[in-house]
Amino acid sequence: MFAAERRQLILEMVRANGAVSLRELARVVQTSEVTVRRDVRALEAEGLLDRRHGGAVLPGGFTRESGFPQKSHLATAEKTAIADLAANLVEEGEAIVVGAGTTTQELARRLARVPGLTVVTNSLLVAQALAHANRVEVVMTGGTLRGSNYALVGSGAEQSLHGLRVSRAFLSGSGLTAERGLSTSNMLSASVDRALVQAAAEVVVLADHTKLGTDTMFQTVPTDLITRLVTDEPPAHDDRAATELQALADQGVQIAVAGGQGGSAGAAGPGGDSVPARQQRRDVPLPGPRRQVPGGGAQGGLRSAAMLGEQGGGAERARVADLRRR
Repeated sequence: MFAAERRQLILEMVRANGAVSLRELARVVQTSEVTVRRDVRALEAEGLLDRRHGGAVLPGGFTRESGFPQKSHLATAEKTAIADLAANLVEEGEAIVVGAGTTTQELARRLARVPGLTVVTNSLLVAQALAHANRVEVVMTGGTLRGSNYALVGSGAEQSLHGLRVSRAFLSGSGLTAERGLSTSNMLSASVDRALVQAAAEVVVLADHTKLGTDTMFQTVPTDLITRLVTDEPPAHDDRAATELQALADQGVQIAVAGGQGGSAGAAGPGGDSVPARQQRRDVPLPGPRRQVPGGGAQGGLRSAAMLGEQGGGAERARVADLRRR
């Protein structure tokens, strides 16, 4: 295939999907990733697409956000590996929140096997993945449906999270840098993600290597609030992604690399020392196993976050206030 034919095919794939990984482009045009990267640079110079770490996207800068169909075809193998590793962090009987995204959807599919789990989410896709898991209780926020990513957003979603407390939040986004943390291209999505973070004692970010070093318009989680990053092994040639991982580790973020040596081992810190587990910064301890809710059985089900807050909410708020006074 001549260079002009390759570049035309690459451009058609990006236009059809919104975002495509270099690995997938190389597979389709039947050439090496080095050659594809050179083609992508040439197309970017003509203003026909934008390069991202490990892939190419439609031009548009900070304000453009790909829809679910486009995102679902980007870095699929990496997202699967990340979800497998992240699922190991969840224990029986925990209460967690899971944000919207294609990677968190993959995580939800694996959480269906965790007994006694309570999952609070604003994502229809996450709820759908868990809808038939008899031992998992799914709590959905209120809000307005945002069709591009099948997520509930707006003041209704944010208000339903007030007074909620869980052990961990699992979030994804459009970009991740050591300087600004996790970010996304949509203001409404960013606002709900910030509310999810406020409800959790720990924040776990799920981001494949194509998002490392990418900065988008709205910050959702600053770096100092990220407890752990679960990502995949960056390609050997992707120096920027590796540099960003090291910068995140230097700021105290625990790094778990899917497919890397040791699987869930932390990234190295300055001088080659391993990065210690970050001390818990919040003054409220992690919740214990889920308590039985009066009127509810052992079976899972869909409930609203507002309902969860109403049942036992006063006692929980008193408990938290007492802990803070201590």
